[in-house]
Amino acid sequence: MIKNQWYVIATSAEIGLHPVGLTRFGEKIVLYRTSSRFLVCLSDRCCHRGAALSLGKVCNGDQIQCPFHGLEYDPSGKCTLIPANGHSSLVPSNFKVKSWPVYEAHGFVWVWYGDTEPSPEIPEFFDDIPDNAKYATVKDHWKTHYSRVIENQLDCVHLPFVHFNTIGRGNRTLVNGPAVEWVSERKFFMYVYNEVDSGQKPKKPNEVPVPSPSGYKIEFLFPNLWENRIADKVRVLAAFVPIDAENTMLYLRFYQAFATLPVIGKFIARAAMPFNLYVAHQDRRVVETQVPKASGLSIGENLFQGDHPIIEYRKKRESLKQ
Repeated sequence: MIKNQWYVIATSAEIGLHPVGLTRFGEKIVLYRTSSRFLVCLSDRCCHRGAALSLGKVCNGDQIQCPFHGLEYDPSGKCTLIPANGHSSLVPSNFKVKSWPVYEAHGFVWVWYGDTEPSPEIPEFFDDIPDNAKYATVKDHWKTHYSRVIENQLDCVHLPFVHFNTIGRGNRTLVNGPAVEWVSERKFFMYVYNEVDSGQKPKKPNEVPVPSPSGYKIEFLFPNLWENRIADKVRVLAAFVPIDAENTMLYLRFYQAFATLPVIGKFIARAAMPFNLYVAHQDRRVVETQVPKASGLSIGENLFQGDHPIIEYRKKRESLKQ
């Protein structure tokens, strides 16, 4: 994992009135909301006897209570009460659990994964999604490292083979470019120009239009967000959430802004999700077989021009890890 980054780890809708236990970055965490709806993220392991705090309950407005012996923790992870010692006894300073900085926006939950103080800048999001767009979200478990799932969405070479009967119809096997345009330190755009092979040579990345005349583009935002700009009023978004070294939770979201009435708009967005999930499962079947599980700059693969976005991703990921 790349440390010292804001990662999307869940959707806001998943965290309600009761504590929720998740595994992220290979660690057990618990999320809960205080009485004021403030979101808290702590290590899901009581410092007393190691029980899961996610099986406990929220008490006193903003505390989480261990289900085993009733120890209570505040949002900073400090234990404020050991019931067996009585309310009048001081709690030793070593009775505490790790607290994770949290940010919530756009229906997503971010946590700061790292060993430094969180960045003062709020997590970046895509700025070209229509304000009136309605969306639906599904989540899907992939048995591979999150970097492989990301790279699959930066791979335009596989479309006519993996998706021959869906988004890859037309046998456009020849890959012009693809072009990559870095627009910030953490975000790049990708432009795809696949076409039918009639014996012509593919154009190089510097020979294709940037930006695309059609307006179509793919955006990637480090460390784990991706957007497919299909049309002015249609987007597909993905968050690639690291569970551990061999498992990823894919959050897939469909936005549409052509039907803006809330009920109708939400219905259309939800109706699009079965197809989007079917396409994702076409990918998942193959991606889960890739070895090694995690990608990298030197893992024994032979890459070619069509892999240009993947190479760019790997270079930036390696520099951020360093």
